[in-house]
Amino acid sequence: MAVGIFDSGLGGLTVHEAITRALPDLPLVYFGDSANAPYGVRDPDDIYALTCKGVARLWQEGCDLVILACNTASAAALRRMQEAGLPEGKRVLGVFVPLIEAVTERQWGDNSPPREVAVKHVALFATPATVSSRAFQRELAFRAVGVDVEAQPCGGLVDAIEQGDLILAEALVRSHVEALQRRMPRPEAAVLGCTHYPLLEEIFQDELGPHVRVFSQASLVAVSLTDYLERHPGMRGSGAGDIYLTTGDAARVSRQATRFMRRKIAFVAA
Repeated sequence: MAVGIFDSGLGGLTVHEAITRALPDLPLVYFGDSANAPYGVRDPDDIYALTCKGVARLWQEGCDLVILACNTASAAALRRMQEAGLPEGKRVLGVFVPLIEAVTERQWGDNSPPREVAVKHVALFATPATVSSRAFQRELAFRAVGVDVEAQPCGGLVDAIEQGDLILAEALVRSHVEALQRRMPRPEAAVLGCTHYPLLEEIFQDELGPHVRVFSQASLVAVSLTDYLERHPGMRGSGAGDIYLTTGDAARVSRQATRFMRRKIAFVAA
């Protein structure tokens, strides 16, 4: 039994790495649905079905707690999964809430009514599916009022990262930032609403300028998970070492992941 991490491909490895740094003794099972990536251009029903299938596979591995380390899955599937009802003793958490709590400077578990916060203009960079879901704005409204969010769908960016084409990825970042700034010239904060995007955080920061605070998710999710497990120690699980599962070609995904994270990672067929 371990904690499961689900992603449409390799982006969730940034979350996996941050969790491992924060909780080195926590056993993790990673599931990347690379055969069906990217999710960001799929319709909500398709994303929901694929996410449910992936989470069920992690439950088969004995993971009572699963982290949706994919913003698209969190946006399109999490609430629907929770409303449909989860098996007894199982929990699924998304990655939006820790990010929003950091942007609004509200503590984990603060359920007080929404209020004015310091940040008034937020740029959101995310996949087309995440942007169209408006899940970020919906969750933000539970915690803050008076915040203007300008969202930029970053088409093609996940594909470029997954394919290892960082020259194209950098060009796309600069193009998407330029497009957003035409609508919101001076954002105070920028949210990288995809777990692939931390790999390009320096490019986002450089293009946005030093006056914009850039928020990415990996470390924030790790902090929130640490707090959650302190309050729910029974969800930690047990096991030895990490497991990496993929629906894609295991050898090819392993090579991509190793290049992606700059360390040896070996995937096996899910």
